[in-house]
Amino acid sequence: MPQSAIRTLLAAILLAATAAHSQTPTNTTLLVDVDHRTSTSLDGDWHAIVDPYSTGLYTFHQEIRKDGFFMNAPFDPHGEPHDYNFATAPTLKVPGDWNTQRPDLLYYEGVVWYQKDFDFTPKPDTRTFLHIGAANYRSFVWVNTKKVCEHEGGFTPFDCDITSVVTPGKNFVVISVDDTRLADGVPTLQTDWWNYGGLTRDVSLVTVPTQFIDDYDLHLSRTDHSLIEGYVHVEGAPAGLSVAVSIPELQAYVIAKTDEQSRAIISLPVKSISLWSPENPKLYTVHISHSLTMQGGATGDSVRPRRTAHYDLIQTQIGFRTIEARGTQILLNGKPVFLRGVSVHAEAPYRTGRAYSEKDVDTLLGWAKELGCNYIRLAHYPHDERMTRAADRLGIMVWSEIPDYWALQFDNPAVLAKSKQQLSEMIRRDRNKASIVLWSVANETPNNEARTKYLTTLADLTRQLDPTRLVTAALLVRTEKNPDGTGTTKIVDDPLGKALDVIGTNEYVGWYEQKLAGIDHTTWDIHYQKPLIMSEWGGDARFGNHAPAGTTDPAIWTEEYQAELYKHQIAMLRRIPQLSGTSPWILMDFRSPRRLNTGIQDNFNRKGLVSDQGQKKQAFSILQKAYQDKVFDKPE
Repeated sequence: MPQSAIRTLLAAILLAATAAHSQTPTNTTLLVDVDHRTSTSLDGDWHAIVDPYSTGLYTFHQEIRKDGFFMNAPFDPHGEPHDYNFATAPTLKVPGDWNTQRPDLLYYEGVVWYQKDFDFTPKPDTRTFLHIGAANYRSFVWVNTKKVCEHEGGFTPFDCDITSVVTPGKNFVVISVDDTRLADGVPTLQTDWWNYGGLTRDVSLVTVPTQFIDDYDLHLSRTDHSLIEGYVHVEGAPAGLSVAVSIPELQAYVIAKTDEQSRAIISLPVKSISLWSPENPKLYTVHISHSLTMQGGATGDSVRPRRTAHYDLIQTQIGFRTIEARGTQILLNGKPVFLRGVSVHAEAPYRTGRAYSEKDVDTLLGWAKELGCNYIRLAHYPHDERMTRAADRLGIMVWSEIPDYWALQFDNPAVLAKSKQQLSEMIRRDRNKASIVLWSVANETPNNEARTKYLTTLADLTRQLDPTRLVTAALLVRTEKNPDGTGTTKIVDDPLGKALDVIGTNEYVGWYEQKLAGIDHTTWDIHYQKPLIMSEWGGDARFGNHAPAGTTDPAIWTEEYQAELYKHQIAMLRRIPQLSGTSPWILMDFRSPRRLNTGIQDNFNRKGLVSDQGQKKQAFSILQKAYQDKVFDKPE
C-alpha cells in the first residue's frame, strides 16, 4: 500500500467506529449466482494485523479515534507509521479462519485487519462489486481509503459496490473483521461450535453491466408439473425491459417485460421435464438474460442471444421438483419420501477449521452418500455455497438453517432485524437450489412467549420470501415419567409447532438422560399432525477408545457404547408412526470450546460417526446398514 494512501486512509478510518455499533448491514447488496459469473479472485495471501484492543477504532481513552487508522499519528519524518505497517505484516490465507492458521490465534476473539493490493481495469457502462462469501462476524470494508460497506453476520455472503472508488491500475482493499461474540448477536454468546474468525470464504471482484440481473426465482409449479414459474429482477432496469429465460435441452424459452419494480414475471411451459430427486438428480442448463432478441426461436439445442449495449447473461444449472407436507408425510414430486440423513457442521476434515473448499465438500458429502443418506441437515448456519451446489449434483436433500441458536434476545427488535437479515440472505443465495427442501428458523430455543412470537415472525417471513419450500425448526421436548413406572414419554407440544410445516425435535436419550435400556422404554406423544424429523440424536465416542473384548455393558465414550446407542435408538425411532426423517448428531467430530474432558474430548464434540481425521467409528456401519436396508421407509 503506498504511504500516501495510508495517510489518506488515516483520515477516513474513523468511520469504522460508527460502523462498529451498527445493527444492520450498510451499503451492501447480494448478487445471486456469483459463482456462475466471470470474476477476479482475490483469494490467497492477505497481510493481516491482529488488533485485540480495537485500537484501529478507539484511543486509549476509549474515544472514537480522530487521528487515524491504527496507532499514533503523526508519522515519523520518513513518512512511516510508528506502530503498524501492512507491508511488513505477516499474512493469512483467504479463504480461511485465523484460528487454525496460527497456533497463537486458536482461541483469539477480536479484530484482525486484512489488506491486499490488486490490479484493476475498469470497463465503461459497468458496475464492480467486491464479493465476500462470508466473514465472521462483523466486517468493515475500505477500498482505496474509502469506506464502501459494512456487514454483520458470519455465514452469509455480501457484495460491496466499489464502482466509484476503484481506479485503473493499482488498488488496495482493507477489511476489518471482528469475531467478538455479542450479547445482541445472532448467534449470541453461547454456542456449541468453535467461533472461527476471519475471511472464511472466497473474496472476489465481480463486474456486471449497469443494468444487471441481481436476483431471480425459477421453480416448478406445485399444481402443474409442465410449468416453470417465478421472476427475474434486473437492478436499475426501467419498466418494459425484455427479459428472456431459456432451457435449451427442453427447447423452451419465454420473453417477459420488467414492471415498475424492475421485476419480470416468468411463466415458462415445458414438456417432458425430468424431475429432480435423490434417485435422479437431474439439472438443466438455464440461460437468463435481459435485452435479448431471438434469432429464429429455439434451434433444438440453444437459443441464440444477440448482445446489446446493456446485455447481461447468467448461465446456471437448476433442478426442478416440488416439496410439500400433507398430513404427517413429506411429499417429493407428489410422492411420500423418508429423509435418511445426518447432521453436518462446516468443519473441515483432517485440517479442522472452517470448511470452504471443493475438497472439504467432496469429503463430507462423500461420507454422507456412503452412509446411504438422501438428506443432510446443515447445522447451525448457512454453509458455503459449494455445499448446496454439490448437494444439487449428488441428489441430497438439504435442511438449511440460520443461527437462531439457544438463547437470543428474543424481546430485542434489533436482534430480530439481524435474524431477518440472515434469513433473507440465506434464502436469496440458495432459493434456486433443488436440494434445499427445508428452511429452519431455529435450534433448541427456550419455550416462552417472546421466543414463540419472534420465531413465528421468522416463519411467516420465510413463506413470504419462498412459498415453495417447507419451514421447520429443531425443538426441545418435554419428558414425563409413565404412571406405571415402565419408562418415560417424550411430549412434543411446543407452541412454535403451530407455525411450522415440519416439526424437528432433538433428543439424546441414552446419553444426556437415562442409560441404553431407557431408550427401549421411551414412547412419544406428538401433539401435531405434521411430519416429524428427529433432527438430532446420538452420543459421544472417541475413535479408538474401545470397551474390553466380550463386555456386554460398554462404558460411555467407547465406540461400542455409541454403536449400541444407535441400535437402540433406531429401534425406538421406528416405533414413531409419523416419523418422516432423521439426522443424527453428527457426521464428523468438530471443535467446541464447551467440550472440556481432557483425554477424551479435548475441545471436540465427539458425537461424530467419523473422527476429525476421517476414521469411521463402529456406529457408522450401524446407521449405514439401517439406511441401506431402508428400515425407516413406510410401505406405500
